[in-house]
Amino acid sequence: MNYIGSKLKLSSWIQKEVKKVVGDDLSQKVFCDMFAGTGIVGRTFKKEVKQVISNDLEHYSYILNKNYIENHEEIEGKEKYIEELNNLPLLDNGFIYQNYCMGSGSKRQYFSDENGKKIDTIRTKIKEWKENNKINSNLYYFLLASLLESADKVANTASVYGAFLKHIKKSASKELVLKPAYFIENDNSHKVFNMNSNELIEEISGDILYLDPPYNQRQYSANYHMLNTITKYDSFTPKGKTGLREYTRSDYCKKAEVHSSFEELIKNAKFKYIFLSYNNEGIMSEEDVKSIMKKYGKYSLETKEYQRFKADKTKNRNHKANSTFEYLHILEKNENL
Repeated sequence: MNYIGSKLKLSSWIQKEVKKVVGDDLSQKVFCDMFAGTGIVGRTFKKEVKQVISNDLEHYSYILNKNYIENHEEIEGKEKYIEELNNLPLLDNGFIYQNYCMGSGSKRQYFSDENGKKIDTIRTKIKEWKENNKINSNLYYFLLASLLESADKVANTASVYGAFLKHIKKSASKELVLKPAYFIENDNSHKVFNMNSNELIEEISGDILYLDPPYNQRQYSANYHMLNTITKYDSFTPKGKTGLREYTRSDYCKKAEVHSSFEELIKNAKFKYIFLSYNNEGIMSEEDVKSIMKKYGKYSLETKEYQRFKADKTKNRNHKANSTFEYLHILEKNENL
C-alpha cells in the first residue's frame, strides 16, 4: 500500500541501527511497534525477536497487523476462501456502493461501481462467515486484510482518501481481484492492540520500543477513512463531499499537546531501548526530542536522507524538494527511571 510515513524504504536501516545498539541476537527480545501503521517495521522484526507487540489507534491498521503480526501459524485451505469470495454474485445495495460510488447517486467516486459492489459483496460474506462461526478469528483477519489491500489497489484516489478523483483513473478501472495477504509464519506468539499509545504503555513491558508517531497536523483518520469504513463496515451517515466518518484527533498532531504526551510516553515506558523515528519537518524539533529523551538515560541520534512520499508520482520535482531527513532518536533508558 502507498502509505504516508511508511518505513518500507527505511526498514532495513532501522533494523541495522537497532542491532548496533542492542546487539545482533534479538531472539529473546520483546519488540513493540507502538504506532504501527501498516506494520512494516513489526514485520521486519517478527522473524528475529521472541515477540512483537503491535499497536495503532486506526482500525484498518489493527486489522492489517492482526493478520501480518499476530497470525503466525499456517491457516489450512485459506486460498479456497479467497477463490470463493472472488466469484460471488455482486450485491448492489451495500454501504460502499451506496455511499462512495457514482452510480448509486452518492456523487462520490472512490471506487468504480463494479468494484464498490464487489467490496460490499466480499465484506458482507466475510462478516456472515464470522458470525456463523464458519471461519475462526485468524482466517477472518487474513481475509479482511486481503480485502483491504486489494481494494486499496483499485481506489480512485491520488493515494490517500482525503478526496476522490473526478474521473476514474486507469488503475481504478481494473476489476478488483482479491489477493491473499500472506503473513510470516513462525513459532512465536505475538500481540496486537487498538489503543491509545499513552494508555497502552502503562500495561505492557519489553526490551525494544519503536515509536513512529504522526509528525505533523495531518490526520490519518481523515486520510484513510475509507479503509476504516471497510474494516468496521458499520452504519453511519457519511459527512460532506468526501463522506468522512467521525474521528478523534491525535495528541501527536497538536502543537499544544505533543510535547507533554511524548514525555509521558517515554517516562512510563518499561523498555530498556527506545527508538523514535521522526523527521526534520515534524511538530517537535530535533532539540525538543533530545531535551525530553536525555532526561531518562543515554541519548544518541542517527540521520538518513531519503525520498519523501509523493501522492502524485507523475510530476517531476527536483531532488532537493523530494528529499527529507529521517531522524532516529535513540535512548538507552536508566533502569531506575
